[in-house]
Amino acid sequence: MSSDQLVLAFDTSAAHCAAALLSGDKVLAERVEKMVKGQAERLFPMLEELLSGAGVTWPDLTGIGVGVGPGNFTGIRISVASARGLALSLEIPAIGVSIFEALGLGLPRPIVASVDARGGRFYLQTFANSGAHDPLIADADALPADKFSENQSIVGYGSEEIAARTGAKACQPQYPVAVAIAMIAAARDAANAPRPAPLYVRAPDAAPPRQRAPVILP
Repeated sequence: MSSDQLVLAFDTSAAHCAAALLSGDKVLAERVEKMVKGQAERLFPMLEELLSGAGVTWPDLTGIGVGVGPGNFTGIRISVASARGLALSLEIPAIGVSIFEALGLGLPRPIVASVDARGGRFYLQTFANSGAHDPLIADADALPADKFSENQSIVGYGSEEIAARTGAKACQPQYPVAVAIAMIAAARDAANAPRPAPLYVRAPDAAPPRQRAPVILP
């Protein structure tokens, strides 16, 4: 990462608003606010406060990093849409980073990253020395045996529970989630990076409206 890069990263894929501001290799500011709902209303005021506190304005930014999930479907859409809008308005790149990547940043491989899938389930992705495996969803009572061993490390949601069930070793993330997203985004080739897009390991579970759509008269 060059010293003149100034990257703002944020994530609302879980029950929080998390943001960080990275200049070169230095974290200028970082904030996490726990909240189950209200991220859409809180995100931009929090980002404004973060930038203002660091003496930075929006035009100073050179890049945006955003958490693309998996996690809460609505929260993911809030962040991804916000990042795309900022990238267009500021004419700077926006880089999507999975929460799996953020959890595993700086930790030795192989490692499994875990994210809350609700209902006693986990989103899991294995990072080996040869690369990342495809993410999957698993029940707590049916964890895939081939993903874990006594020498396997697990990081993220439910890591202690998974370790107790499988014999793997639980460990803590090396960086706060928004800081990790900023670091990963800053290291990416922005010129060839695709636009941020939600990472859905399973299909959205929003129910269709119960009421019949209104009839449009000719």
